[in-house]
Amino acid sequence: MSDRNAILAALRQVRMPGGEGDLASSGALSEIVIHQGKAYFSISVPAAEVAHSEPLRKAAEAAARAVPGISAAIVTLTAEKAPARPAASPPRAAAPGGAGAVKLQVEGVRHIIAVASGKGGVGKSTTAANLALALQAKGLRVGVLDADIYGPSMPKLFAIRGKPTLAGGRVLNPMDGYGLKVMSIGFLVEEEAAMIWRGPMVQSAIQQMLREVAWGELDVLVVDMPPGTGDAQLTMAQHVPLAGAVIVSTPQDLALIDARRGVAMFRKVEVPILGIVENMSYFIAPDTGKRYDIFGHGGARAEAERIGVPFLGEVPLAMEIRERSDSGLPVVVTEPDGPHARAYAEIAARVWAVLEGGATRRAAPRIVIE
Repeated sequence: MSDRNAILAALRQVRMPGGEGDLASSGALSEIVIHQGKAYFSISVPAAEVAHSEPLRKAAEAAARAVPGISAAIVTLTAEKAPARPAASPPRAAAPGGAGAVKLQVEGVRHIIAVASGKGGVGKSTTAANLALALQAKGLRVGVLDADIYGPSMPKLFAIRGKPTLAGGRVLNPMDGYGLKVMSIGFLVEEEAAMIWRGPMVQSAIQQMLREVAWGELDVLVVDMPPGTGDAQLTMAQHVPLAGAVIVSTPQDLALIDARRGVAMFRKVEVPILGIVENMSYFIAPDTGKRYDIFGHGGARAEAERIGVPFLGEVPLAMEIRERSDSGLPVVVTEPDGPHARAYAEIAARVWAVLEGGATRRAAPRIVIE
């Protein structure tokens, strides 16, 4: 019997709520993915029943984990809202925290913000790390979650080595990076390991790093998102009460096209856009002091004005930022009085002003599957 069939056999012993048959035959199971002895799958339940379905999830997890050869099981709940009936009037949006909301509580965290980009190579992770440090420099309690499962950068950006310790049960203690609480899949796998994971595994990993980490009391949790608009972004939007998203782009048209897609995706799932950062905005030659607009200049500011979102600031293309990032010595803490640290400090001040000025913790939006 294959591992998948053995897990299905075990899940036949898990009864659905109300005694309506067994889980394996219910049609609520996703594909079961097995990787290095760990089983990943999700259970689809009605949105209104999410709050009462945790016992079902735990029972499924225990049943799968008991199968010989399975060292761990990561089971998540997904929810669908039934499409509106043609004759019915348009439904009202669910109130924050209401029965229709599907959210993943992160206890003790006031604001969760996503730092995202439409494409790779625009300096998103470097921006996320320095933004978090700049927020901390304002006296705030800050954490960083590296949600880029396929290309985690935070271990290198903070020069953190080693593995997290257990806080108790399955809960991990975050790592420390210049006083920040940091968690990344990069702490849990070998540095050169290829993350050949399917969507359900990525979603489960992100949810585990959110709810099974001892974050403690935080004013802001900065989430470094993977580039693009895929499973990770949708997982965050569906399950996490995001206070907003910061979009990072370079000035060039090609990057701005992808930045627009990122903005459109977050707007579609009702996540506020905190603003746009223009990274690699210009270059100052160190020998002559002459300025070069290598990727153009002002494109992100113009785009922010065009679509009606805040422009958070410009960060230059600078050797100091690249060299210090590669060495795990972010400029905000290693050169706090320099011009580059000031650029990040101004961006952090604008982000915090938006958060405190109106973006409050809210229930995550529902993902509607028609």
